[in-house]
Amino acid sequence: MKIDPKDFRVKEGESVDLKKWPTLVKPAYKSKEQYHELLDEQVSELSDLQRLLYASNRYSVLLIFQAMDAAGKDGAIRHVMSGINPQGCQVFSFKHPSAEELDHDFLWRTTQALPERGRIGIFNRSYYEEVLIVRVHPEILLGEGLPDEVLNEETIWQERYRSITDLEHHLHRNGTRIIKFFLHLSKEEQRQRFLARIDEPDKNWKFSLADIVERKFWKQYQQAYASCLSATSTKNAPWYVVPADDKKNARLIVSRILLETFKALDMHYPETDAKRQQELLSIRQQLMTEAPDDD
Repeated sequence: MKIDPKDFRVKEGESVDLKKWPTLVKPAYKSKEQYHELLDEQVSELSDLQRLLYASNRYSVLLIFQAMDAAGKDGAIRHVMSGINPQGCQVFSFKHPSAEELDHDFLWRTTQALPERGRIGIFNRSYYEEVLIVRVHPEILLGEGLPDEVLNEETIWQERYRSITDLEHHLHRNGTRIIKFFLHLSKEEQRQRFLARIDEPDKNWKFSLADIVERKFWKQYQQAYASCLSATSTKNAPWYVVPADDKKNARLIVSRILLETFKALDMHYPETDAKRQQELLSIRQQLMTEAPDDD
């Protein structure tokens, strides 16, 4: 299968029914060896583009990963970004808000972590948790210290969608390119992965009782994700629904989408003008005539 990013992109204004989006598609690789070859090629190309991003210093790139537990977010980030210079990339994983964070608006803590120009930022979960887990567990809202008039379940989610899309439009206008991935996992595949985490000792640390508790809200999460994807996938900050039952294929899809996005950016290495060339020639001459070090 040739990977076409458009096949996984949620169109602006599209009403998403996750039952109609596959969690498994024909793989882009025919063997484990070919998978590694394809991924290595794409990782190498992405590494070159990341250096160009840093050198051109015109754009920043923000990657957002959202998914149900065990969908493979950590693995996708680790494998796809394996060739990236750590100095040009930063990863943030957002857990339960701190007391200080709860005293601010729900976007505050993530805006502190946005990437500067020339860098890639990765959010492993993000401000979208505020319209996902908080929507599934609305009692969390009571701990956010919001005014009573805001706590209207008929309007609060649409208002938060608006806040999010307004922020993302603002970031785009200022040079941040946002790519959002929803790793779409089937309930059966999650069950199999949970069993593996229990049965394989070296994976025990990945499993907690909270995981199985949240699994009971599967239907509610699917509805929350569908509403979120429908409301917040825009031309400049699109969502991609990535079939996640096959981890290897999911990584190839993610890396291909990243490559296409990077290639669309107007990036180039800084040109050396005549004054700079003269300066470099002068420095070169000094180095060529430098006396040998007595040490």
